[in-house]
Amino acid sequence: MRLFLGVFLCLFMQANAQWKSFEIGPRGDTLNRLDGKGVRQGPWFVSVPDLRGERGYEEQGVFLNGKKEGDWTRFSLEGVKIADEQYRWGMLNGKQKYYTYFGGLSRLESWRAIDPSNAFDTVMVYDLQDPDKVIGQVVVKNEGVAVKHGTWIYYDPQSGKVEEKVEYVMNKIKGEEEVSAATTLKPIDPRAKPAYMPTTDSIGNKKISKPAVIQDFEKKNSGKKSIRVRDGSTGNY
Repeated sequence: MRLFLGVFLCLFMQANAQWKSFEIGPRGDTLNRLDGKGVRQGPWFVSVPDLRGERGYEEQGVFLNGKKEGDWTRFSLEGVKIADEQYRWGMLNGKQKYYTYFGGLSRLESWRAIDPSNAFDTVMVYDLQDPDKVIGQVVVKNEGVAVKHGTWIYYDPQSGKVEEKVEYVMNKIKGEEEVSAATTLKPIDPRAKPAYMPTTDSIGNKKISKPAVIQDFEKKNSGKKSIRVRDGSTGNY
């Protein structure tokens, strides 16, 4: 029996030698692990006390390289479940459920996490009347946070009935992204000729003459095939 316990303890110590610190859970599993670099890894149990009028809570889930990953569950300090969340790359991703302290749904949220390795993310925009019809794309700069994407539903805390539904497309209420795209100004090409050049003043009586500087420039460069102008580029000439 002593030999068996000795072998068990030896194997247990070897298995946990890779962790800088850890805790033993009620079932004998290792929780709250810190690897050799002090980074959170594996299953964790987090407890946050009441602070300055804010209710405390407890949550459990998995850390991957110091960031929350997968399903996380949150409880009140009295043991009532108050949230089911999903994470990816340490950010909210997918459907999130939040509950009242009486057990009913408070709201449903929908989020989209953007891969930190990508500078931008692109999503299809669907027609409001025809959900299967793609009418465009929305490109969002990756600022290291998740964006609201999908249907958000708010419930009456007493009756449980739906109070409001809001549809988001990459952090904008659905429909707003179409208006935003339509009203975006196009860049001006400094080399392009204007569609209309006025020849009179505002009251239409006096002919507008070119400034002396411009007349000088045109006189010096008359007959040349091309004139180099600055167009905002930073390349070498």
